[in-house]
Amino acid sequence: MSNTPMAASPLTRAVLEIDEYVSGLGWDQPARLFALVDTARLRAEQPSLADRLGLEGGQETSGLTPIEQDEIPTDKALDEFLGTIAWPDAVVGCALSVERLMLPTSAEAQVPKGLGGAELAQWVAEHPDRQEVRMTVAVLRDGARESALRLREKDSPTEVLTGSDLVPGLADALSATFAD
Repeated sequence: MSNTPMAASPLTRAVLEIDEYVSGLGWDQPARLFALVDTARLRAEQPSLADRLGLEGGQETSGLTPIEQDEIPTDKALDEFLGTIAWPDAVVGCALSVERLMLPTSAEAQVPKGLGGAELAQWVAEHPDRQEVRMTVAVLRDGARESALRLREKDSPTEVLTGSDLVPGLADALSATFAD
C-alpha cells in the first residue's frame, strides 16, 4: 500500500491496494475478483493463511485484506457470472477490477443507431476518442462502496480517481452477490 493515504477509510485503502496490485501486472489483464476480509479476524481465526498472505504482527491490524479469487470464466458474461456468486459469512465485502473502453460524453451523439452489443463494442474500439480505463470497484455487506479509476494514458498512482459512486452499475452488481 505504498501509495495509499493512511487517513483514507479501510475500504478506500483496500480499493487502492487492489488497484496498485493489478497495475503492477500491466494492462490487457482479465477481470479479477477479490474477497475482502476483516484483517484482525483473519489473523485471529486463520493465522496460517494470514502468514501466507504476509500479514505479519507488526503491520496494521485493522482494515480489510483483499484475497484474490479464482480466475473469472471468459465464456460467460460478467453480470451472469456475478449472479452465481455467494460469499461465506467471513467475507465482509468484495471487489472487482476490470478493464473497459469508454468514450467521452461528447461522443454519445455520434453512436450509430441500431448497433448491437458486438457491433457497438467494435465501433467504440475503433473510435479515435476512446479511452482505456481500469475500474476497481468494492462493496461491503453494509452497503458501503468505493471505486478507483485509472486511465491507461495517465497510468500513474497519482492519477487514480476515487469515489463511492463512480461505477454505480458495477457496484450494484457486486452488492447483489451479498443478497440473501
